[in-house]
Amino acid sequence: MKVGDTLIIREGKTGKRNMLVMNKSIYKSMQCFLERGNTDDEPLFSSRKGNKAVTIQCVNNMMKKWAGEINLKGNYGAHTLRKTWGYVQRTIYGVGFEILCKRFNHSSPAITMRYLGIEDKEVQNILMNEVG
Repeated sequence: MKVGDTLIIREGKTGKRNMLVMNKSIYKSMQCFLERGNTDDEPLFSSRKGNKAVTIQCVNNMMKKWAGEINLKGNYGAHTLRKTWGYVQRTIYGVGFEILCKRFNHSSPAITMRYLGIEDKEVQNILMNEVG
């Protein structure tokens, strides 16, 4: 694969199709992975229990441990990474809810807005913008 190539996967949880794109960061990481002698049928993130991939539960436990180590208040897990990705795309890159909705495989942008925690304060802030 090269930068810009796409891969269609079927999500295990929902059975929906989802598209992945090879960006520069992923490409460089995959090159390093393969240069270390790994093969493309090995898990990218191996568990300590043989040649199996880490589980969602393992990632959840690691996230909770890391959050605790830096005294971060709240409940963090694997799903936090997905939500944070969406938040960064929206707030830093200006990606609209419709596109994030499609990426998250949500059935409507309203679900995506709730998912990303859009609050009344944010809506109030845009109402302060004057047109003209």
